[in-house]
Amino acid sequence: MTTHSVRGVEIAVYDRAGSEPAVLLCHATGFHARCWDQIVARLDGIRCVALDFRWHGRSGKPAPPYSWRPFGEDLAELTSQLGLQNAIGVGHSMGGHAITLAAAANPAAFSALVLLDPVILPPEAYGRPSEPLDFVARRRNEWASPDEMYERFKDRPPFQTWDRAVLRDYCDHALSGSALACPPEIEAAIYGNSGASDANIYPEIATIDIPVHIVRSSSPYTYGRFDGSPTAGDLASRFKQATDERLADVSHFIPMEAPDLTARLILNVYNAPRIS
Repeated sequence: MTTHSVRGVEIAVYDRAGSEPAVLLCHATGFHARCWDQIVARLDGIRCVALDFRWHGRSGKPAPPYSWRPFGEDLAELTSQLGLQNAIGVGHSMGGHAITLAAAANPAAFSALVLLDPVILPPEAYGRPSEPLDFVARRRNEWASPDEMYERFKDRPPFQTWDRAVLRDYCDHALSGSALACPPEIEAAIYGNSGASDANIYPEIATIDIPVHIVRSSSPYTYGRFDGSPTAGDLASRFKQATDERLADVSHFIPMEAPDLTARLILNVYNAPRIS
């Protein structure tokens, strides 16, 4: 792990050496970079870069507001610092929103995007007042050990459907001391701001001119405010060149439940012919 000072915040970065172009992996709200470890292991020989977003993992936790736009702005700056060129950007949930904004801000850094059930809402959903999710804020914060977390979660939703190794990685790296590295009150506030005005990135989406592969769950997603996938139904039409794929038998937690499938999706895009 290395740290990079990005827009006044220390950002933790995990960079595995390998062939270029790199794959840049961006996690969801409340998670961390090491949730990608099982997928990185399946991308043999390829440079893989994963980060802890601000307020998450080993990265800095600046004062609120806990808005969405800084995730993408941090990522755009980080790609410049790392000298990424023509990378395959992979983002899950909030990470999909962030990597989309980063691709608009620093287009030279990316040659294609893989958006795994990204939380990019329909345009009319933006502009609502922030509503922190109280049930997330009440989540247990203190744990005796990662082992205790694992035993507590492995048979409970949504974790019971996760790949066991991914769940182990999540638990092993989720704590800062005995507390969650992304505190529940911060996670709740981030979720609550998903529909804020500054989270609307449709003007930026319209400028992106690289292949974008949107992958969405076919299962209901009721976590917080969504009855189905949080991804806008017509999102693919908002990009200049995008495809939309719906997966059967996988929930919103695509990388956690199906690391083999996720790695194949990434490799399909990585190995596709691209115009340089």
